[in-house]
Amino acid sequence: MKNWLTLILGLPTAQATERMRAWRALKACGAAVLRDGAYLLPDTPACREALATIERDILALNGTAYVLPVVDPDGARFTGLFDRGEDYGKLRSEIEACRGQLTADTALASTRLVRKLRKAYDQLAGIDYFPGPPRQQLDAALLELETAVSRALSADEPQGQDQPIARLDPGAYRGRTWATRQRPWVDRLACAWLIRRFIDPQARILWLEQPQDCPADALGFDFDGATFSHVGQRVSFETLQASFALQAPGLERLAALVHYLDIGGLQPVEAAGVERVLAGLRNTLSHDDHLLAAASALFDGLLAGFAQEEHAHD
Repeated sequence: MKNWLTLILGLPTAQATERMRAWRALKACGAAVLRDGAYLLPDTPACREALATIERDILALNGTAYVLPVVDPDGARFTGLFDRGEDYGKLRSEIEACRGQLTADTALASTRLVRKLRKAYDQLAGIDYFPGPPRQQLDAALLELETAVSRALSADEPQGQDQPIARLDPGAYRGRTWATRQRPWVDRLACAWLIRRFIDPQARILWLEQPQDCPADALGFDFDGATFSHVGQRVSFETLQASFALQAPGLERLAALVHYLDIGGLQPVEAAGVERVLAGLRNTLSHDDHLLAAASALFDGLLAGFAQEEHAHD
């Protein structure tokens, strides 16, 4: 047996704008169309709340709206109305098209498209009430695309290693040379900022043409074989943060932002704007020291803003 909710609505024919608004709200929550003015959703708390909101909005416009329970003794009579296979297929085509056009030159532009594809996938998955293989396959394809874009944008992107993270004393890492790959992107820029801000204020940052060029006495970061790099699902920024047990107001939010911009995942609201600023800086500043200085000012501002928001919610 399966419980459902149906919304029966009616709006004056003259209120085309309100009718369109109600239709968009129903589409956003994934309602199936039974017939004109009749919509169906599974009986879940989230769907019940969504239909109650639409019902209130319609009644406020002097329309008619009834949310009624429906019981399906067989349990599967209506599930076919919620098949998202066609929608997943369209997204899959866009993912494949993006992958086919991906080069080192198009990588920055591709990151913006990938963010949109990830957002579209998350919205679709949120209304996929009966998920199956198409959802899993699309998620895997999107993860592969995100990894490919990251590697096209940043050659020699490190692989995550499964290993324990030792707790280190920042005092033993002062006045050192730290080395990473040249033409840095988000994770390397954020790591260099983190090192100078919290670990080694006098750090000398060395930009390597190739990871193999790292001097024996330098502390490498964000490349395979470096002292500090990706560990498990942590990006290099998070590895440094964990290694030195760094804690500061706003730092966790900044780490989540760097994580998303480097390897994807849950999108922070600031991500698109920060990515755009960093991409602009990278395109206009050819000297890596100058790029780091500009990016560091951005990270300082973000940390201060995040800290202020945390303080306001205490």
